[in-house]
Amino acid sequence: MGGEFRAKGASVALGPPVVGPLGRIARGGHNWEGFGVDPYLSGILAAESVRGVQSRGVISCTKHFILNEQELNRIPTINAQNEIVESSSSNIDDRTMHELYMWPFADALHAGTASIMCAYERINNSYSCQNSKALNGLLKKELGYQGFVVSDWGAQESGVGSALAGMDMVMPSGLAFWGGNLTQAVRNGSVSEARLTDMATRIMAAWYYTNQDAPDHPYPGIGLAPNLLLPHRIVDARDPSARPIVLQGAIEGRVLVKNTNNALPLKSPKLLSIYRSVICGFFSRGTCPPFAPIAQNGTFIVGGGSGANNPVYISAPYNAIQEQAIQDGTQLYWDFVNENANGSVHAESSACLVSINAAASEGIDRPSLRDDFSDALMTNIAAQCSNTIVVLHNAGIRLVDQWIENPNVTAVIFGHLPGQDSGRALVEILYGRTSPSGKLPYTVGVYIDYRAFDAAGIEPRFEFGFGLTYTTFEYANLASSVVSGASLSAYPTGLVIQGGNADL
Repeated sequence: MGGEFRAKGASVALGPPVVGPLGRIARGGHNWEGFGVDPYLSGILAAESVRGVQSRGVISCTKHFILNEQELNRIPTINAQNEIVESSSSNIDDRTMHELYMWPFADALHAGTASIMCAYERINNSYSCQNSKALNGLLKKELGYQGFVVSDWGAQESGVGSALAGMDMVMPSGLAFWGGNLTQAVRNGSVSEARLTDMATRIMAAWYYTNQDAPDHPYPGIGLAPNLLLPHRIVDARDPSARPIVLQGAIEGRVLVKNTNNALPLKSPKLLSIYRSVICGFFSRGTCPPFAPIAQNGTFIVGGGSGANNPVYISAPYNAIQEQAIQDGTQLYWDFVNENANGSVHAESSACLVSINAAASEGIDRPSLRDDFSDALMTNIAAQCSNTIVVLHNAGIRLVDQWIENPNVTAVIFGHLPGQDSGRALVEILYGRTSPSGKLPYTVGVYIDYRAFDAAGIEPRFEFGFGLTYTTFEYANLASSVVSGASLSAYPTGLVIQGGNADL
């Protein structure tokens, strides 16, 4: 998880599950922390994440509520004329709010998430953490939310306003708007004592709900030492039983989108040539945008920002392939430092493996959905190698139009963000020890998801749910059944539980 706040026995996970971005803006820097463009899929995965986190006695924090779709201008700034420029505003109608953006949050609430984080941006021109319609109306009333709402770091823009709108906890400090100011607001009647009690009740309810008062509850971690260079206590939070799950997630997260001439799986190639993209401007001599669209290494294990992590080891693709090459007697040729994407190919290469990536980070949107250096590298290698296999480590959509139709590009894998087992997982797929089963959680094309394509009658290159495997199958003897007893009334009539009306 991205980070933790622990105080007086409380454990609050402040990383995933992130269900806020649904990829409406394809270049959104925060998209990599979400679960894709589909609200149904996002809801299922968010609910499972909540259950997993809270099963270990940690308060999950589901974020960001709501419409957190871009990093550009997400925080108010002061311009050159010393004027305040408000943050960007996500303006949508009621139907879009309910059918798209609230759905995954409703699932997270059904799973019992005990905290929700409001966001930096504005919602219909009102800041997220002081938007009463969003927090009091949609979240706490309509969805029946009983936990607490915490601000994103520094996202509080008012004192009385945020208190009355439904925010319950401010991070990282309440001194700017709350603290003594909140005490004064309660004393003069601007904020009722009942509202203050409600804040405290919601926070303590989450503490009890996750059984943090139990005698056998694990003692919270001690956090980072003030000086890591000095001797300090090491807290190892790893669970050995999770290692195979982490590896399996890296394997199943890869999506095979092209495989011609049975290029994959590899079968003890005689000579394998390997290439990777490098950081823009480091070896290439072009002009780079402020945020480089590619990372320095061919593998890209995790995006940047508050949801990032640093594993204790990284299985790099080259190292994992090298181990396999030792077993197969394969000769390896590699070129990881090729200026201006002009790498050369060994004439005896059985296959050429090119690793490129598409980076993303919180705080800044991606400059593009492709980059010139990686596409030039791909085109150059494919011109010299009739069996070029591409592995993309991508934080969100990455366009492939520059080279995907090249007949020498025989296989393409969208590897996404594989984490610490990047190389191990890749070898499982490349050499056929595991048949790929991943499906795309987004549409690869110039637009962002399947609704836009369906509405416009456009056939995308790789649609939502696309993914190949190494075998064939068919369905037979399918049957359907009708659930009896379902309410068919025009509007829900049952009680409101956490997550919304019980009969929806």
